[in-house]
Amino acid sequence: MPLFNVYPLYDVTPVSGKGVYVYDEKGSEYLDLYGGHAVISIGHAHPKYVEAITEQVSKLGFYSNAIQNPLQTELADKIEALSGCKDYELFLCNSGAEANENALKLASFKTGKSRVVAFKNGFHGRTSAAVAATDNKNIIAPINAQQKVTILELNDIDAVKTELEKGDVCAVIVEFIQGVGGLDQATAEFFEQVDALCKANNSMFIADEVQSGYGRSGKFFAFQHYNVTPDIISIAKGMGNGFPIGGILIHPDIEAKFGMLGTTFGGNHLACAAGLAVLNVIEEQKLIDNVNEMSDYFIKIAKTIPQLKNIKGRGLMLGLEFDFEVGELRKKLIYNHHIFTGGASNKKLLRILPPLTVRKEHVNMFFEALIEALNEVEITIA
Repeated sequence: MPLFNVYPLYDVTPVSGKGVYVYDEKGSEYLDLYGGHAVISIGHAHPKYVEAITEQVSKLGFYSNAIQNPLQTELADKIEALSGCKDYELFLCNSGAEANENALKLASFKTGKSRVVAFKNGFHGRTSAAVAATDNKNIIAPINAQQKVTILELNDIDAVKTELEKGDVCAVIVEFIQGVGGLDQATAEFFEQVDALCKANNSMFIADEVQSGYGRSGKFFAFQHYNVTPDIISIAKGMGNGFPIGGILIHPDIEAKFGMLGTTFGGNHLACAAGLAVLNVIEEQKLIDNVNEMSDYFIKIAKTIPQLKNIKGRGLMLGLEFDFEVGELRKKLIYNHHIFTGGASNKKLLRILPPLTVRKEHVNMFFEALIEALNEVEITIA
């Protein structure tokens, strides 16, 4: 049976990984500065992560949410301790799209409203309401387009105010650092005014931290760079270091009711073991400190690249913007230099999303390769 052909694929077949490297079936080594869309947070096959999952699956891999699962409580307490999000409550699911879907659903339950405000170049997932709030018409089917969503420009606070004062908006959802959209950020003033407008108009402020959370921005959550208090925070990618897990943190003002939300696989024993291992490693290895140190080092070197037009993002969620489309450059980096990087809807942007364990020697390797690859691209174009 053939696979449903929806992904353009590079001709690379990773079969194993260790730390910031992956290895193909021929044993060739690749430096992974993309982490599979920012999923690999503590490095491939981290020994404490492998140990935790192995131990858990040897005892109990799964049972439904109809029973007590102390691992869920342990995970919730650990997230609260490391994130500083005191008194929020946790609902666990399986992916970022599902997290945002539940966030939007919960906002609609809480407010009794149905319209969503989202932003240009935002990406929130591929499920029904989440994809409708995503600014990409190519992935929104007619069944999704029935959702009531208004897409606004980032930083246009007057437009946000106008829409919220209409009284039918259940939620404003925003990435504090856009991922797929190209690492754009709004101003502090904008985020803080949106937060205030939501509170004044009985609308929920949803922080989409699916990609920017878990220390990637240099704080546990990217919204913590600003003076805001989200009603709901969605999390996923780096949460499980590759094991499918997601969730939402819910402000205590939102009351739970039986049957309001549900999931079969969300918060299963293996997922919780993976999630706890990730948090323990982030804490023990002081990886958020490493994010800030490596970010400063990376940006310092990036500023010396003459072809570079702009540096976007924060922490280890970075974008290098050129005045040409980077598709060919990414191919040179993969095939000639064995380095994984990412693209974006901004075709001139190279995304850098390495494991949070990345070190200076890896950054040096990247820039040495980038300089060579830029020359190769120039020769090809010439």
